[in-house]
Amino acid sequence: MKAAAALLLVGMLILWAELPTGSAWSCPPVRFICALHNPPNQCFVDRHCPRGKKCCRTFCGRKCISKPPAIPV
Repeated sequence: MKAAAALLLVGMLILWAELPTGSAWSCPPVRFICALHNPPNQCFVDRHCPRGKKCCRTFCGRKCISKPPAIPV
């Protein structure tokens, strides 16, 4: 019984660790890349950014960016 409870707890922790951070939008595509061999990064994952921003690949390195404005179709 204790083994089943421990296994359930480990499973819940794994699922909790993989949950998204609450931002449902995705990073915009990058069409050009800078010529620097190793561009500086301000972040590596979304958790390194303030609330409401995502860590996205940009023209030159990874940066925390805000959600792009909605473009009317």
